[in-house]
Amino acid sequence: MTDTLEPTTVRNWRTPSIREDGYVPLRSYGVIGDGRTVALIADDGQIDWLPMPEMDTDPVIAGIVDSGKGGRFELRPVTDDFEVDRSYIPGSNVLTTRFRTPTGVVEITDALVTGVAGRLPWSELVRRIEGVEGSVDLAWAVIPGNTFGTNPIERIDTVHGPLLRAGDINLILIGSEHGRTDPTDEGDGVSDGPLEFRGAFTTTPGSRTILCLCGTKDEPIHIPNADVVDQGIDRTVDNWALWSKNFSWDGAWSEAVTRSTLALKLLIYSPTGAIAAASTAGLPENLNGNKNWDYRFAWVRDLAYTVEALLNFGLREEPHAAVSWILKSLKEHGPDINIFFSLDGSLPEDPTETGSEGWHGIGPVYSGNPASGQLQLGVYADILAIMSQYASGGNIIDAGTDKLLCAFADDACQQWQKKDSGMWELEELQHYTSSKMGCWQAIDAACHLADIGQLHPEPDDLAHWVKNKKMIEEWVDEHGWSEELGSYVMYPGSSKIDASVLLHAPTGFDRGERMSSTIDTLRRDLGVGPLLYRYSGMDDEEGTFVACAFWVVSALACVGRLDEATALMDELVEQVNDVGMLAEMIAEDGSFLGNLPQGLSHLALVNAAITIHELSTN
Repeated sequence: MTDTLEPTTVRNWRTPSIREDGYVPLRSYGVIGDGRTVALIADDGQIDWLPMPEMDTDPVIAGIVDSGKGGRFELRPVTDDFEVDRSYIPGSNVLTTRFRTPTGVVEITDALVTGVAGRLPWSELVRRIEGVEGSVDLAWAVIPGNTFGTNPIERIDTVHGPLLRAGDINLILIGSEHGRTDPTDEGDGVSDGPLEFRGAFTTTPGSRTILCLCGTKDEPIHIPNADVVDQGIDRTVDNWALWSKNFSWDGAWSEAVTRSTLALKLLIYSPTGAIAAASTAGLPENLNGNKNWDYRFAWVRDLAYTVEALLNFGLREEPHAAVSWILKSLKEHGPDINIFFSLDGSLPEDPTETGSEGWHGIGPVYSGNPASGQLQLGVYADILAIMSQYASGGNIIDAGTDKLLCAFADDACQQWQKKDSGMWELEELQHYTSSKMGCWQAIDAACHLADIGQLHPEPDDLAHWVKNKKMIEEWVDEHGWSEELGSYVMYPGSSKIDASVLLHAPTGFDRGERMSSTIDTLRRDLGVGPLLYRYSGMDDEEGTFVACAFWVVSALACVGRLDEATALMDELVEQVNDVGMLAEMIAEDGSFLGNLPQGLSHLALVNAAITIHELSTN
């Protein structure tokens, strides 16, 4: 394979998104990150989401879910008469935004910068503003929020200038040529100024301005030099380019695959190796509210799918770190298998309402997620299947993991006849067809690991695995198929259909006529153009689920309908926003819904491209 970098984007000037009550469409956001946290930047230059210094800490800027109290980092022309164009620096997660006004053009480069030897021990968000043509009057403001209502903002005027504090999170702003107007006099440790940083300046051709927001949690705060900060952006671009050289793709849809892989990289929490499902909390899955969950946790399912994609690209470090972390977390909190963890490996606490009003007033906004403690049988497949791929890629399973995986295979045999919450984490316990297929996949993967000498079950246990694998096939054949619908059903006796069964074309459970017919039924009954709802009835409750549409692509390829898979993929890659991001859901009018960037959406895109490529070339 050859090294792949995205092509330089041709400038496409357009009017920025219009804010209504302080909110912009979710399609307006680009994302930057440093392996520890992320920031969401709207196309008008405003940062509306920033947990600091960790991705899963309460955000110091959360205007995306509360425009009044959530906080923001403004940076935009003083005039409302301006156009915008933006793109990522190729092969990186450093975002460049250009504004064009009647008087000139300015370029902003945004980065959460990395250090010489990896991530910095503190968070450092840097905005470099360069004059390109003419002159542009710009205004900026850093207005922290109250971290989901848990901590009031305090100002401490120190000998090095003002520091803003929210609970145990410290924030300081430094800059050069940035026209700061809020009081900056040395202080005596008491608060006597505004709870924000603010300024204005004018660019000219060749001018350069730096704004840098630094943050720490419950530790001293470093005050960097502006010149060193400026160099940090270039170093960060170089670090991303070096990482991108280790990732290669010579198949179709190169730009979309590359950008999605870089988006997945943003969700990897480098201190532990955990992979977050998404980088935000509280963004609505529908316009009616009550589906505003926190996705800043590591689901075993999403982590396994992401590791699969990264392994397929030949990456080594991230898959190993993720696999090691999830195995350690499962061992520490066993013997029952948990479906997701906090990014530090602990078990999540119960969700709480934050008091934030929600994007466009759609709430309530939750910190935390209620799915913890559910029985989801598919999780056995997630961990065993990814370990099968990991071992087949030239890695060796240790004795402790051997024992753990054998126990999971035994559990799958014992549990598959139970009702569970299914892949969609439903309150109604049922014999979900896709859950049975997942147990089949788990046992199949365990048998493969035993065949290649990576698992060492007792002979009777291995025979028990094979027997239960056959029993599941017979159960699905008898209870999971509807001749009338021409489709696998969601659960026995139901007329509902469920897109999650599509995942079991790539697993090999069914690549024949029944799966092919199921694809057609799902697209007919749940489809909206190229997109797909999760299961029957969801068109009244939420948007289409982005990942499901890409699962259709993979399933089409697996049943031999490669031309249809390719045509659908061509349509779906056009669903990304202007900088290649995907949310969890897309409404029928094309607007984004749900948390973003959504790992499941991006990895489904990547895996669909890989599936078509492998089946086409083989």
